[in-house]
Amino acid sequence: MKNLITILSLSILICSCNSGHDHTHDGSGQEKEVLYDYDVEEKIASMGIELVEPSAPVANYVNAVRTGNLVFMAGKGPNLPEGGYVTGKVGTDLTVEEGYEAAKLVGAAQLSALKAEIGDLNKVVRIVKVLGMVNCTSDFGNQPEVINGFSDTMVEVFGERGKHARAAVGMGSLPRNIAVEIEMIVEVQE
Repeated sequence: MKNLITILSLSILICSCNSGHDHTHDGSGQEKEVLYDYDVEEKIASMGIELVEPSAPVANYVNAVRTGNLVFMAGKGPNLPEGGYVTGKVGTDLTVEEGYEAAKLVGAAQLSALKAEIGDLNKVVRIVKVLGMVNCTSDFGNQPEVINGFSDTMVEVFGERGKHARAAVGMGSLPRNIAVEIEMIVEVQE
């Protein structure tokens, strides 16, 4: 009877130690914590965001650089689905709402480039830092409201893990007269 109580006690202890943490094994046999209770890429599709093959950089740089568990994403602009970019200065050529929508398009471009770099967006541990640049006049002061289009997208996709440190700044001009350019740093599973 004493042995049975000891075995039951050990069983309860083992079960309680393993509860609340989902793990999976990768090809190397190492255990990895499951970060989401949903499939991130299915969530993105349900939001109407299409992940596409990112365009090749137009100069001497790469879309992403990974060092350890951090991925530094190059700045991206608001690619239109039919081709081209959203262009113009927010506050004169575009409304704040149109700038917000342009920043959402950058979210889709960055998610596509990040998937190309890491293979599976379910490996995103955290969106760490975002730098949002808004093409605007010197008297425009609503850069945060514009870059919220990007930030809101990251939080909708990744939940609490999508919340990030951020800067939203105005620029006198951006390449090709794009409305916004956004770069980010992302923590991923090793």
